[in-house]
Amino acid sequence: MKNSEFYYSVGALLYCPANNKTIVDSIRRQKFGQQFSLALCLEDTIADRYVEEAEAILCQSIRRLHHFSRDESFYLPKIFIRVRRPQQIPLLSRTLGDSLGIVTGYIIPSFSPDNADDYIAALADVNERAARPVYMMPIYESAALVDLRSRYDILYALKDKLKAVEDRVLNIRVGGNDLCHIFGFRRHSHESIHQIAPVAGILSDIVTVYGADYVISGPVWEYYQGDGWRAGLLREIADDKLCGFTGKTVIHPNQIATVNEAFRVSQEDLDDAKSILNWDEDAHSLVAANPAGQRMNEYKTHYNWARQTIFTAQAFGVKASQTPGRLD
Repeated sequence: MKNSEFYYSVGALLYCPANNKTIVDSIRRQKFGQQFSLALCLEDTIADRYVEEAEAILCQSIRRLHHFSRDESFYLPKIFIRVRRPQQIPLLSRTLGDSLGIVTGYIIPSFSPDNADDYIAALADVNERAARPVYMMPIYESAALVDLRSRYDILYALKDKLKAVEDRVLNIRVGGNDLCHIFGFRRHSHESIHQIAPVAGILSDIVTVYGADYVISGPVWEYYQGDGWRAGLLREIADDKLCGFTGKTVIHPNQIATVNEAFRVSQEDLDDAKSILNWDEDAHSLVAANPAGQRMNEYKTHYNWARQTIFTAQAFGVKASQTPGRLD
């Protein structure tokens, strides 16, 4: 689904190990700002033998945030739990009780035909009992996607399965580093993942299958310090945007502001989008110069782009150099 600002609003998704005991205080102090989402990870950031301990710490953190949020004023991000198996979804939901109300949803690792039915059933069961919607964000990172003989069948089969919970799929996410790992690739800070042809091909196919119906978030960028890290991130986000991705997974707070800045909409694009969406459908002509007199707007050709531009502006704001602040 991509029919409202909400589906675009995950934005910069900050990953954090679920056993991080300082995360509650960091959020209360607004250490990471006021425009990001949070993923508490029980999967590849936690060693197998410490999963139960991490689950307990995660539940305690969410309960504390739920408690503090009732009496204190601070930015509470969208919170997601990255699980490692379907059974954790009902287990954690029951354990959290009323505190589940501050959890936006669950992140599904290595979403595949082998586990899709179980994850979808678990999400549907939780939504039957929850007081507010609980969403999912499946990650496409399985090694099975490398095989060209079956890739399209897998992608379309998974899309068909998601139809049962389509309005609860907040984003489609991609595991860029996991896909690179399969081939033994690693990009440097001056290189974009979209230059790596075998991986870029997988990402392109995901956008081709899902892009018309879902918001797809860009792959993680692993650099956050050192020469050229920010320029490299901005370069890759420019490629992300051109290829159909909105938002990005981040692995360090330093990256949050850069992601938010890069996805803010220009005033020119916003003006064009408004002009297209406000077009008189009964007009004799459905094509005209844009308000700035620099390019051609076509109602039938640019309508979908215009809707997405408005939603993106609502989620990220307008570029400060043109119109400071967020779009109301």
